[in-house]
Amino acid sequence: MTKTPPEMPAEENSAPPSEKDSKEAEVKIRLGFIARLRNYFFAGLLVTAPIGLTLYIVWLVVNFVDNRVTPLIPAKYNPETYLPINIPGLGLLIVFVAITLIGALTAGFMGRFILNFGERLLARMPVVRSIYGALKQIFEAVLTHSSTAFRKVVLIEYPRRGIWVIGFITGATEGEIQNMTEDRLLNVFLPTTPNPTSGFLLFVPVKDVYELSMTVEEGIKMVVSGGIVTPPDHRPKAAQEKTIVASSKTSANKTS
Repeated sequence: MTKTPPEMPAEENSAPPSEKDSKEAEVKIRLGFIARLRNYFFAGLLVTAPIGLTLYIVWLVVNFVDNRVTPLIPAKYNPETYLPINIPGLGLLIVFVAITLIGALTAGFMGRFILNFGERLLARMPVVRSIYGALKQIFEAVLTHSSTAFRKVVLIEYPRRGIWVIGFITGATEGEIQNMTEDRLLNVFLPTTPNPTSGFLLFVPVKDVYELSMTVEEGIKMVVSGGIVTPPDHRPKAAQEKTIVASSKTSANKTS
């Protein structure tokens, strides 16, 4: 009677892990650790970079104003003369107080008289009057509350049909430009990325301008970030599901 050899235990049959498998496991663990470190670094950069850059820009502005205003203060009236340290923001505070006092003076009869006299004097200077007039119109449009048209963000097709860009309404077109066309036009400022202070002035028909629900701040953030920061749709759910702007193919079919 032939005896069959006893079966080997399961532990003895299983081959030990090879050196290649162990190295691959070590590489995966190492790559996973590096990926976590990279994610932590970018998360920390996302938190600290905006705060750090904001504080740095504020510090530059404060130092710029202080270095030019503080030396104009007489030594006996300068608090830094009697203190062992410099007071940051002293020049900025003085500029703020001076501008406020000037605004209060111009509200009175004597202040308005002096202001009108100065404007008439500048109006007689050939080059200076053009610079002053342009700057005055810009500041009045930005700072006064009477004009709110520039607070709107719009969507227009530019530079051709089917390509859309974000613009900012700066007002209604008037004067000779409006009289040259039958369509009602709007002044639309088209900013460039990533510097929104430069751009183009477009005169767009009202029917080709689509107002957006996003605020001006959200529109500027989207322009500066190059589309990385996209504001949410603030419209109701029913309005979000409804298409307002027709595609270029649909428009072409309608016109043909």
